[in-house]
Amino acid sequence: MRKTLIHTLATMTLGLAWMAAATLALTSCDDEETYAEKKEKERDAVAGFLSRDVYITSTDGLDTICHVGRIKPISEETFYAQDSTTNVEQNEYVLFTSTGVYMQIVRQGTGQRIMPGESRRIDCRYIEYNIMSDSVMTRNDVNFWHTNPDVMEVSNNYGNFTASFSTEGGGGAMYQYYGKTAVPAGWLIPLTYIRVGRQQTATDPIAKVRLIVPHTQGTSNASTAVYPCFYEITYQEERY
Repeated sequence: MRKTLIHTLATMTLGLAWMAAATLALTSCDDEETYAEKKEKERDAVAGFLSRDVYITSTDGLDTICHVGRIKPISEETFYAQDSTTNVEQNEYVLFTSTGVYMQIVRQGTGQRIMPGESRRIDCRYIEYNIMSDSVMTRNDVNFWHTNPDVMEVSNNYGNFTASFSTEGGGGAMYQYYGKTAVPAGWLIPLTYIRVGRQQTATDPIAKVRLIVPHTQGTSNASTAVYPCFYEITYQEERY
C-alpha cells in the first residue's frame, strides 16, 4: 500500500512538473514577438515617420543633421508622369510598391547614368537613421571620414544593379561598422534614375537622394532585427 502511494505521489509530482514546464514554455512563446508582429511594428513606425515633422539631430541633441519634414508619398505612376522626379518643395517621396522603399531625388546629379553592361566605382556619403529607435546609427558625412568615403563597386547587369563595398584602406563606415561588403538593396534603387559623374566645377550638383528602407531592403542587421532606416546619400563617381 505504502509503495503504491509513493508511486502515485511521484507520478502526480512528475505530471505537475511537466504541466509547469509546458505552461512556462507557452508563456515564453506568448512573450516572444512573431515575425508578423515585428513587421506590423515596422509598418507603424514608417507610417508615423511619414506624418511627423522629423528633425534628425546629433547625439547631444544640439545640432540638426537633417530636417526630413512631413513627407508626401506619391505613386510610381505620378513619379513617372513627372519624368522620374520628385517635387522637393512639396517633400514628395515615391513609393516603390514591390520593395516598400520610399525615395526622394533631391538632386539628379551631373554626368551620365550607369549604362547597361557598365561598371563604376561610386563614392557615397550618407546618414543612417534607425526609424524604430529614433537614432543615428552610422554616418560618414563628418570630417573623420572625409578621406575615406564608402566606395561601391557597381555593375549594371542590363537593368539589374549589383554592388559591393570596397575594403581598400580598411573600407568605409558601412563596412567597418557591419563587417560586410554587401550593399543594402535599397541603396541601388536610385541608380536607375540619377547621374553619377564627377564635378567639373565647384557648383556642379552631385546626385543626392533620401530613402526610407524597410528591413527587407536594408543591412543584414536590419533584416535580422526587423527595423526600417532613413538614409540621406550622395553618389559621385570615384576620381581615378
